[in-house]
Order: sequence, then C-alpha cells, then structure tokens
Amino acid sequence: MIPLVLILGTVGFRALGALGVRRFATWPQAAAHAMAVMLLLTASAHFVPASVTVMPNHADMVRMVPPFLPYADALVYLTGVLELLGAAGLVIAATRMLAGYALAALFVGLLPANIHAAVAQVPFAGGEATPLWQRIPEQILYLAVALWVALTSRAAAPVKEEVYA
Repeated sequence: MIPLVLILGTVGFRALGALGVRRFATWPQAAAHAMAVMLLLTASAHFVPASVTVMPNHADMVRMVPPFLPYADALVYLTGVLELLGAAGLVIAATRMLAGYALAALFVGLLPANIHAAVAQVPFAGGEATPLWQRIPEQILYLAVALWVALTSRAAAPVKEEVYA
C-alpha cells in the first residue's frame, strides 16, 4: 500500500501541477511531495502504541530491528523522527536536495531491518510478514525517488552570477 501512496501521490500532485499549481510544476517536485506524504504515514507507525493492532505500530517496528543492533526501541523512535524531518525537508525547496540525499542514506540504513523482517517472518500489523521479493524492490523505489529528487533539486538550484569589475 505504501508504494501506491508514493506512485499515486506523485501522479496526483503532478496533475495539480498541470492545472497550474506551480509547487507541483515538475515530476520531481510532485514526487518530493508524494514522498513526504508517504513518510508521514510510515513515520506515524513508529509512534503508535502496541495496543493499536489495526495498523502498524511501534512494537511491529521494534520486531523488525535486527538482533545485532542495540537499543531497538530507541532506534525505532529515532528513525521515525528522521522520517518526519525528511518529509519536512522535501516540501521546503531550499532543503529538498539535502533531504533527498539524507533520505537515500536512511533508506540504505533501513535495508537490514527490512531484510531481517522478511527472513525472520516478522508479522506486521497483525498480518503476515512482507516477503523479501516485495521489500527489496520497495526500498529500491524509495531510494531511487529520493536520489532523483535530490539530483534534480541540485540541477534546478539557482546559479549565482559573479560580477567582474
């Protein structure tokens, strides 16, 4: 479902751009905002109490952390905060490039948790574990979009002109 938020959100925001909303004038700008929405959804699960079982919750996220990493509980909160900061960074044009690169690094850093969750068959939101064949392409998609947003933001950044006397 989360990749659909990114894909459909990108298409929806770009449609608004085609209708004249300048904030979504390009595909990378639309993708940046769609990824921000996606990150708000995924980050929220990092803070949902375990008593809520109808959606992913903090306990689900803690079970995803590979056993070799210490302080799983704190890591889940930290990654949730980083996702929220990344979402904010994507919607602010001045910080979009940095946010894109930081999120790309975060997605690479989260890969071991996704692999562990799939291999160890960690259940998610009361359902079955997401298989590895699904998790890896999703992470690659998120990484690719974050890098695309970062690289195109850099290319679109205004160039300062030097004045020679």
